[in-house]
Amino acid sequence: MVEQLLSSPESPDYCRLRYLPGQKQLTVTWQGTITGPLAYEGAKAALDIMHHHPCQCLLNDNTDLQGPWFDSLLWLAQRWAPAAAQAGVQYVAHVVRGGTLATTFLGTPTHHLFTQFEIQIFDLLAEANDWLAACRQQTAH
Repeated sequence: MVEQLLSSPESPDYCRLRYLPGQKQLTVTWQGTITGPLAYEGAKAALDIMHHHPCQCLLNDNTDLQGPWFDSLLWLAQRWAPAAAQAGVQYVAHVVRGGTLATTFLGTPTHHLFTQFEIQIFDLLAEANDWLAACRQQTAH
């Protein structure tokens, strides 16, 4: 297992990255208030791990975030997503904080910006993990 914890004075332990080699999965857990620079730093740290370890699945957990998160959807779609796909990511499970409007993401045209891999939005962490496990099982056959 590879684990990295990102911290800053204004937001201690804001991002935990944990890679599980047996599952070829990177889990990125965000907490607190995330500014744009912190979000970029976390996203780039995730890419660094993905480039060094085979990573088929990504679980992005936003359940413990406070306030708005990362306003650069275009950067994610145009820069980050192609790099993640090139590193081998095929499935992304995005867990949103309850009571947010993020669940409307799937119904919007912005969802079509991410065509390099399959992405699903979840309200519950357990459901996201179940979906990724099913994806791994499906590609193993």
